[in-house]
Amino acid sequence: MKLSTLAGAIMAVSLAATSAVSVAKDQGHGVITFKGAIIDSPCSIAQESQYQTVDMDQISNVALKNGGKSNPTPFKIELRGCELGALKAATATFTGSPSSNPDLLALKGTAQGASLAIADHTGALIKLGNASPAQTLSNGDTYLQFNAYLQGDMVAPEGGGESTAAEIVPGDFETFANFTLAYQ
Repeated sequence: MKLSTLAGAIMAVSLAATSAVSVAKDQGHGVITFKGAIIDSPCSIAQESQYQTVDMDQISNVALKNGGKSNPTPFKIELRGCELGALKAATATFTGSPSSNPDLLALKGTAQGASLAIADHTGALIKLGNASPAQTLSNGDTYLQFNAYLQGDMVAPEGGGESTAAEIVPGDFETFANFTLAYQ
């Protein structure tokens, strides 16, 4: 009897261990996706620059009245591992959804009456679809510098005439700009 009791106990322990494994709690899991692109370029684009968010100030509607501009917010495109050879500079061309002023980006969100402008590192406007002025690069890690600012919209009346300032409606906004680099 002792032998069958011992065998039964061993079977019970074995069954319990199997059951514990089959009902173990999920203590975490996930999937990591790696993606990117191989480009024909003398420099790699840093991931932080490829997909970045530029946080703008909270801008007073007063600053945008009558076509006014906000203070510029600097941003950069970081280039890594550059082997430039005869190339010495690069330009960036920005594209996106144009506003009523086709040189500027339209805002999405509850804010209205303004558009986003992208400027070069000196503050000169870069029109959407046009290349920026060339910026000098160096071998190794380097970057291109830009600025962004909001500008109050001016509305041209139907049939011509003098433009008037759009009503500035406070609210949140975002907009998106794609960029393409060219080396020279």
